[in-house]
Amino acid sequence: MFDHHSEAATDTRAAQKWIKVLSQYREPSALRSWFELGITIGPFVVLWVLAWASLSVSYWLTFAIAVLNGAFLLRLFIIQHDCGHGAFFKSRNLSDWLGRVIGVLTLTPYDVWRRSHSMHHSASGNLGRRGMGDVHTLTVTEYYALSAINRLLYRLYRNPVVLFGLGPSYLFLMQNRLPLGFTEYVKYWVSAMATNAGIILGLAVILYFGGWMPIVLIFLPSTILAATAGVWLFYVQHQFETTHWEKEPEWQMHHAALHGSSHYVLPKVLQWATGNIGIHHVHHLYSRLPFYRLPQVLRDHADLANINRMTIRDSLETARLHLWDEKTKRLLSFAQARLHYG
Repeated sequence: MFDHHSEAATDTRAAQKWIKVLSQYREPSALRSWFELGITIGPFVVLWVLAWASLSVSYWLTFAIAVLNGAFLLRLFIIQHDCGHGAFFKSRNLSDWLGRVIGVLTLTPYDVWRRSHSMHHSASGNLGRRGMGDVHTLTVTEYYALSAINRLLYRLYRNPVVLFGLGPSYLFLMQNRLPLGFTEYVKYWVSAMATNAGIILGLAVILYFGGWMPIVLIFLPSTILAATAGVWLFYVQHQFETTHWEKEPEWQMHHAALHGSSHYVLPKVLQWATGNIGIHHVHHLYSRLPFYRLPQVLRDHADLANINRMTIRDSLETARLHLWDEKTKRLLSFAQARLHYG
Protein backbone atom coordinates (compact mmCIF):
# COMPACT_ATOMS: atom_id res chain seq x y z
CA MET A 1 0.00 0.00 0.00
CA PHE A 2 2.88 2.38 0.75
CA ASP A 3 6.36 2.59 -0.69
CA HIS A 4 8.95 3.45 1.94
CA HIS A 5 11.92 1.94 0.07
CA SER A 6 13.16 4.96 -1.85
CA GLU A 7 16.09 6.87 -0.44
CA ALA A 8 13.96 9.97 0.08
CA ALA A 9 11.53 7.98 2.20
CA THR A 10 14.02 6.14 4.37
CA ASP A 11 16.80 8.61 5.11
CA THR A 12 16.14 10.96 8.05
CA ARG A 13 18.62 13.44 6.63
CA ALA A 14 16.64 13.50 3.39
CA ALA A 15 13.58 14.69 5.32
CA GLN A 16 15.63 17.55 6.74
CA LYS A 17 17.02 18.45 3.33
CA TRP A 18 13.49 18.87 1.98
CA ILE A 19 13.01 21.88 4.28
CA LYS A 20 15.33 24.02 2.19
CA VAL A 21 13.62 22.89 -1.01
CA LEU A 22 10.13 23.56 0.29
CA SER A 23 11.02 27.02 1.61
CA GLN A 24 11.06 28.20 -2.02
CA TYR A 25 7.27 27.73 -2.15
CA ARG A 26 6.52 29.48 1.13
CA GLU A 27 5.56 32.98 0.01
CA PRO A 28 1.77 33.46 -0.26
CA SER A 29 0.27 35.44 -3.12
CA ALA A 30 -2.22 38.04 -1.87
CA LEU A 31 -4.13 37.92 -5.18
CA ARG A 32 -4.33 34.12 -5.15
CA SER A 33 -5.32 34.01 -1.46
CA TRP A 34 -8.15 36.51 -1.93
CA PHE A 35 -9.26 34.60 -5.03
CA GLU A 36 -9.36 31.29 -3.14
CA LEU A 37 -11.32 32.94 -0.34
CA GLY A 38 -13.77 34.46 -2.82
CA ILE A 39 -14.48 31.24 -4.71
CA THR A 40 -15.11 29.52 -1.39
CA ILE A 41 -17.12 32.01 0.68
CA GLY A 42 -19.08 33.23 -2.38
CA PRO A 43 -20.63 29.86 -3.28
CA PHE A 44 -21.10 29.13 0.44
CA VAL A 45 -23.31 32.22 0.83
CA VAL A 46 -25.13 31.64 -2.47
CA LEU A 47 -25.94 28.04 -1.57
CA TRP A 48 -27.21 29.14 1.86
CA VAL A 49 -29.57 31.59 0.11
CA LEU A 50 -30.72 28.97 -2.42
CA ALA A 51 -31.27 26.40 0.31
CA TRP A 52 -33.33 28.88 2.33
CA ALA A 53 -35.40 29.81 -0.74
CA SER A 54 -35.99 26.13 -1.53
CA LEU A 55 -37.70 25.55 1.81
CA SER A 56 -40.96 26.61 0.16
CA VAL A 57 -40.38 24.13 -2.67
CA SER A 58 -39.06 20.92 -1.15
CA TYR A 59 -37.38 20.01 2.11
CA TRP A 60 -35.44 17.31 0.26
CA LEU A 61 -34.09 19.91 -2.16
CA THR A 62 -33.10 22.09 0.79
CA PHE A 63 -31.30 19.18 2.40
CA ALA A 64 -29.48 18.33 -0.85
CA ILE A 65 -28.25 21.90 -1.27
CA ALA A 66 -27.11 21.93 2.37
CA VAL A 67 -25.14 18.73 1.85
CA LEU A 68 -23.43 20.28 -1.18
CA ASN A 69 -22.63 23.36 0.88
CA GLY A 70 -20.84 21.16 3.39
CA ALA A 71 -17.98 20.94 0.86
CA PHE A 72 -17.56 24.72 0.84
CA LEU A 73 -17.72 24.83 4.64
CA LEU A 74 -14.96 22.22 4.75
CA ARG A 75 -12.89 24.34 2.38
CA LEU A 76 -13.43 27.35 4.62
CA PHE A 77 -11.95 25.28 7.44
CA ILE A 78 -8.88 24.61 5.30
CA ILE A 79 -8.48 28.36 4.77
CA GLN A 80 -8.85 28.87 8.52
CA HIS A 81 -6.21 26.16 8.94
CA ASP A 82 -3.80 28.02 6.65
CA CYS A 83 -4.45 31.22 8.57
CA GLY A 84 -3.45 29.39 11.75
CA HIS A 85 -0.12 28.46 10.17
CA GLY A 86 0.48 32.00 8.93
CA ALA A 87 0.41 30.63 5.40
CA PHE A 88 -2.56 32.45 3.86
CA PHE A 89 -1.49 36.10 4.02
CA LYS A 90 1.87 37.74 4.64
CA SER A 91 0.19 39.72 7.42
CA ARG A 92 -0.13 37.60 10.56
CA ASN A 93 -2.73 40.00 11.93
CA LEU A 94 -4.90 39.74 8.81
CA SER A 95 -4.61 35.94 8.84
CA ASP A 96 -5.59 35.76 12.50
CA TRP A 97 -8.67 37.94 12.15
CA LEU A 98 -9.84 36.11 9.04
CA GLY A 99 -9.34 32.85 10.94
CA ARG A 100 -11.42 34.13 13.86
CA VAL A 101 -14.29 35.18 11.57
CA ILE A 102 -14.28 31.86 9.70
CA GLY A 103 -14.18 30.12 13.09
CA VAL A 104 -17.75 31.27 13.73
CA LEU A 105 -18.85 29.46 10.56
CA THR A 106 -16.82 26.32 11.28
CA LEU A 107 -17.76 26.34 15.01
CA THR A 108 -14.05 26.34 15.84
CA PRO A 109 -12.58 28.94 18.23
CA TYR A 110 -9.57 30.00 16.22
CA ASP A 111 -7.02 30.82 18.91
CA VAL A 112 -7.77 27.64 20.87
CA TRP A 113 -7.54 25.51 17.76
CA ARG A 114 -4.36 27.24 16.56
CA ARG A 115 -2.61 26.45 19.86
CA SER A 116 -3.67 22.79 19.96
CA HIS A 117 -2.87 22.32 16.28
CA SER A 118 0.57 23.82 16.77
CA MET A 119 1.16 21.28 19.53
CA HIS A 120 0.05 18.53 17.14
CA HIS A 121 2.62 19.60 14.56
CA SER A 122 5.42 19.89 17.09
CA ALA A 123 4.78 16.43 18.56
CA SER A 124 3.33 14.36 15.73
CA GLY A 125 4.61 10.78 15.94
CA ASN A 126 6.11 11.30 19.41
CA LEU A 127 4.87 8.53 21.72
CA GLY A 128 5.81 10.58 24.77
CA ARG A 129 3.73 13.60 23.75
CA ARG A 130 0.39 12.15 22.69
CA GLY A 131 -2.96 13.57 23.72
CA MET A 132 -3.32 17.05 22.26
CA GLY A 133 -4.72 17.59 18.78
CA ASP A 134 -4.41 13.96 17.68
CA VAL A 135 -6.41 10.75 17.47
CA HIS A 136 -5.91 8.89 20.74
CA THR A 137 -3.67 5.92 19.96
CA LEU A 138 -2.34 3.28 22.37
CA THR A 139 0.52 0.91 21.87
CA VAL A 140 -0.13 -2.83 22.07
CA THR A 141 1.69 -2.98 25.42
CA GLU A 142 -0.33 -0.11 26.86
CA TYR A 143 -3.60 -1.64 25.71
CA TYR A 144 -2.95 -5.02 27.32
CA ALA A 145 -1.92 -3.30 30.55
CA LEU A 146 -5.40 -1.73 30.84
CA SER A 147 -8.24 -3.09 32.95
CA ALA A 148 -11.08 -4.83 31.11
CA ILE A 149 -13.36 -1.79 31.40
CA ASN A 150 -10.71 0.60 30.06
CA ARG A 151 -10.00 -1.76 27.15
CA LEU A 152 -13.72 -1.67 26.37
CA LEU A 153 -13.77 2.13 26.51
CA TYR A 154 -10.80 2.34 24.14
CA ARG A 155 -12.43 -0.11 21.76
CA LEU A 156 -15.60 1.99 21.80
CA TYR A 157 -13.61 5.16 21.12
CA ARG A 158 -11.87 3.56 18.13
CA ASN A 159 -15.09 2.09 16.75
CA PRO A 160 -15.91 3.74 13.39
CA VAL A 161 -19.48 4.47 14.53
CA VAL A 162 -18.11 6.57 17.38
CA LEU A 163 -15.00 7.94 15.72
CA PHE A 164 -16.62 9.00 12.45
CA GLY A 165 -20.32 8.96 13.35
CA LEU A 166 -20.88 10.49 16.78
CA GLY A 167 -17.42 11.96 17.27
CA PRO A 168 -17.43 14.79 14.69
CA SER A 169 -20.78 16.17 15.86
CA TYR A 170 -19.68 16.02 19.49
CA LEU A 171 -16.34 17.68 18.71
CA PHE A 172 -17.66 20.61 16.68
CA LEU A 173 -21.08 21.15 18.25
CA MET A 174 -20.15 20.58 21.90
CA GLN A 175 -16.46 20.13 22.78
CA ASN A 176 -15.36 23.22 20.86
CA ARG A 177 -17.59 25.37 23.05
CA LEU A 178 -14.98 25.25 25.82
CA PRO A 179 -11.19 25.79 25.64
CA LEU A 180 -10.47 22.28 26.90
CA GLY A 181 -6.80 21.80 27.66
CA PHE A 182 -6.25 25.54 28.05
CA THR A 183 -8.79 26.52 30.69
CA GLU A 184 -6.17 28.28 32.80
CA TYR A 185 -5.56 30.91 30.12
CA VAL A 186 -7.87 33.93 29.76
CA LYS A 187 -6.91 34.32 26.10
CA TYR A 188 -8.43 30.99 25.15
CA TRP A 189 -11.60 31.56 27.17
CA VAL A 190 -12.04 34.81 25.23
CA SER A 191 -11.51 32.95 21.96
CA ALA A 192 -14.05 30.24 22.82
CA MET A 193 -16.67 32.57 24.28
CA ALA A 194 -16.38 35.14 21.48
CA THR A 195 -16.83 32.36 18.91
CA ASN A 196 -19.81 31.03 20.87
CA ALA A 197 -21.35 34.51 20.95
CA GLY A 198 -20.96 34.80 17.19
CA ILE A 199 -22.57 31.39 16.67
CA ILE A 200 -25.47 32.20 18.99
CA LEU A 201 -26.04 35.55 17.29
CA GLY A 202 -26.06 33.92 13.85
CA LEU A 203 -28.47 31.18 14.93
CA ALA A 204 -30.72 33.75 16.62
CA VAL A 205 -30.98 35.73 13.39
CA ILE A 206 -31.77 32.57 11.44
CA LEU A 207 -34.36 31.53 14.00
CA TYR A 208 -36.00 34.97 14.02
CA PHE A 209 -36.37 35.23 10.25
CA GLY A 210 -36.82 31.58 9.30
CA GLY A 211 -37.77 29.52 12.33
CA TRP A 212 -36.29 26.12 13.07
CA MET A 213 -36.28 24.60 9.60
CA PRO A 214 -33.22 26.49 8.24
CA ILE A 215 -31.32 25.33 11.30
CA VAL A 216 -32.49 21.73 11.02
CA LEU A 217 -32.26 21.39 7.24
CA ILE A 218 -29.38 23.74 6.32
CA PHE A 219 -27.14 24.58 9.26
CA LEU A 220 -26.95 21.14 10.86
CA PRO A 221 -26.54 19.00 7.71
CA SER A 222 -23.78 21.17 6.21
CA THR A 223 -22.01 21.47 9.56
CA ILE A 224 -22.16 17.75 10.38
CA LEU A 225 -21.07 16.72 6.89
CA ALA A 226 -18.09 19.10 6.94
CA ALA A 227 -17.18 17.98 10.47
CA THR A 228 -17.36 14.30 9.54
CA ALA A 229 -15.27 14.79 6.41
CA GLY A 230 -12.76 16.82 8.40
CA VAL A 231 -12.38 14.17 11.09
CA TRP A 232 -12.00 11.44 8.45
CA LEU A 233 -9.29 13.43 6.67
CA PHE A 234 -7.43 14.04 9.91
CA TYR A 235 -7.64 10.35 10.74
CA VAL A 236 -6.27 9.00 7.45
CA GLN A 237 -3.51 11.61 7.43
CA HIS A 238 -1.75 9.87 10.33
CA GLN A 239 -3.53 6.57 11.03
CA PHE A 240 -2.19 4.20 8.39
CA GLU A 241 -0.34 0.91 8.76
CA THR A 242 3.20 2.18 8.17
CA THR A 243 2.85 5.54 9.87
CA HIS A 244 5.59 6.71 12.21
CA TRP A 245 5.61 6.66 16.03
CA GLU A 246 8.75 6.75 18.13
CA LYS A 247 9.96 7.58 21.61
CA GLU A 248 12.58 10.16 22.35
CA PRO A 249 15.49 10.43 21.74
CA GLU A 250 14.88 8.39 18.58
CA TRP A 251 11.95 10.61 17.58
CA GLN A 252 12.91 13.33 15.10
CA MET A 253 10.33 15.93 14.07
CA HIS A 254 11.11 16.23 10.35
CA HIS A 255 11.45 12.49 9.90
CA ALA A 256 8.13 11.96 11.71
CA ALA A 257 6.45 14.65 9.59
CA LEU A 258 7.47 13.01 6.33
CA HIS A 259 7.03 9.37 7.29
CA GLY A 260 4.08 9.73 9.64
CA SER A 261 1.80 11.68 7.29
CA SER A 262 0.03 10.30 4.24
CA HIS A 263 -0.36 11.50 0.68
CA TYR A 264 -4.10 11.00 0.19
CA VAL A 265 -4.71 10.82 -3.55
CA LEU A 266 -8.20 12.12 -4.29
CA PRO A 267 -10.20 12.88 -7.44
CA LYS A 268 -9.67 16.48 -8.57
CA VAL A 269 -13.03 17.74 -7.32
CA LEU A 270 -12.45 16.29 -3.86
CA GLN A 271 -8.88 17.55 -3.81
CA TRP A 272 -10.23 21.02 -4.53
CA ALA A 273 -12.94 20.79 -1.86
CA THR A 274 -10.39 19.63 0.72
CA GLY A 275 -7.89 22.34 -0.14
CA ASN A 276 -5.16 19.84 -1.10
CA ILE A 277 -4.85 18.83 2.55
CA GLY A 278 -4.39 15.24 1.38
CA ILE A 279 -0.84 16.23 0.41
CA HIS A 280 -0.28 16.04 4.12
CA HIS A 281 3.28 14.79 4.26
CA VAL A 282 4.42 17.96 2.49
CA HIS A 283 2.24 20.13 4.69
CA HIS A 284 3.62 18.57 7.87
CA LEU A 285 7.17 18.88 6.65
CA TYR A 286 6.70 22.61 5.96
CA SER A 287 3.44 23.92 7.39
CA ARG A 288 3.95 27.50 6.17
CA LEU A 289 3.20 26.53 2.57
CA PRO A 290 -0.11 27.95 1.27
CA PHE A 291 -2.47 25.09 0.44
CA TYR A 292 -2.69 26.17 -3.20
CA ARG A 293 1.07 25.64 -3.65
CA LEU A 294 1.06 22.00 -2.51
CA PRO A 295 0.20 20.47 -5.93
CA GLN A 296 3.03 22.46 -7.53
CA VAL A 297 5.47 20.93 -5.04
CA LEU A 298 4.46 17.43 -6.14
CA ARG A 299 4.68 18.35 -9.81
CA ASP A 300 8.19 19.67 -9.31
CA HIS A 301 9.41 16.85 -7.06
CA ALA A 302 8.35 13.35 -8.07
CA ASP A 303 10.11 11.80 -5.08
CA LEU A 304 7.65 13.52 -2.74
CA ALA A 305 4.69 12.56 -4.93
CA ASN A 306 5.50 8.87 -4.45
CA ILE A 307 5.83 8.85 -0.65
CA ASN A 308 3.02 7.40 1.49
CA ARG A 309 0.50 7.37 -1.35
CA MET A 310 -2.99 6.36 -0.28
CA THR A 311 -6.04 5.94 -2.50
CA ILE A 312 -9.63 6.15 -1.27
CA ARG A 313 -9.80 2.36 -1.36
CA ASP A 314 -6.61 2.15 0.70
CA SER A 315 -7.97 4.63 3.20
CA LEU A 316 -11.02 2.52 3.98
CA GLU A 317 -8.68 -0.19 5.26
CA THR A 318 -7.23 2.19 7.86
CA ALA A 319 -10.49 2.24 9.82
CA ARG A 320 -9.68 -1.25 11.16
CA LEU A 321 -6.31 -0.22 12.61
CA HIS A 322 -6.20 0.58 16.32
CA LEU A 323 -2.92 -0.19 18.11
CA TRP A 324 0.71 0.74 17.51
CA ASP A 325 3.11 -2.18 17.65
CA GLU A 326 6.51 -0.91 18.75
CA LYS A 327 8.17 -4.17 17.69
CA THR A 328 7.09 -4.26 14.07
CA LYS A 329 6.55 -0.49 13.70
CA ARG A 330 3.04 -1.03 12.37
CA LEU A 331 -0.50 -0.09 13.29
CA LEU A 332 -2.45 -3.26 13.98
CA SER A 333 -6.10 -4.15 14.28
CA PHE A 334 -7.38 -5.54 17.57
CA ALA A 335 -7.59 -8.95 15.89
CA GLN A 336 -3.96 -8.80 14.72
CA ALA A 337 -2.79 -7.72 18.17
CA ARG A 338 -4.74 -10.54 19.82
CA LEU A 339 -3.28 -13.08 17.39
CA HIS A 340 0.31 -12.08 18.10
CA TYR A 341 0.19 -10.83 21.69
CA GLY A 342 -3.16 -11.64 23.27
